[in-house]
Amino acid sequence: MEITVKHLGDVQFEASTRGHSVICDQPTENGGYDEGLTPPEFLLAALGTCAGYYAVQYLKARSLACPDLEIKVSAEKATQPARLASFHIEVIAPSLDAQHEAGIFRAVEKCLIHNTLLNKPAIEVAVHSGALQS
Repeated sequence: MEITVKHLGDVQFEASTRGHSVICDQPTENGGYDEGLTPPEFLLAALGTCAGYYAVQYLKARSLACPDLEIKVSAEKATQPARLASFHIEVIAPSLDAQHEAGIFRAVEKCLIHNTLLNKPAIEVAVHSGALQS
């Protein structure tokens, strides 16, 4: 899995993969044009859409319909170092009984992004420059 991110100018970036692209920007108060999600918002979107995918897979496997399914994800900011420190996933499934609510809960906990955040991944950073080294 790979994403290519290109700087568009100022604080805007374009992230592309498999022929799809999205714009990442900052709010105007951060020097941006507010034309796209911020990086932390993309992280919340990834967690929410992943949770939604797992919830829908649970529903499909049981031939259940839940047309009003909605997922809300929020996070608190922390400092030292700057990060998102706590996440809250709320799955709203108004037409389900308690048994299937519990099933969706278990399904959402298996989400790839959820598990990635719970289990500290290794992150390697490399910087490449066109400058000649002596």
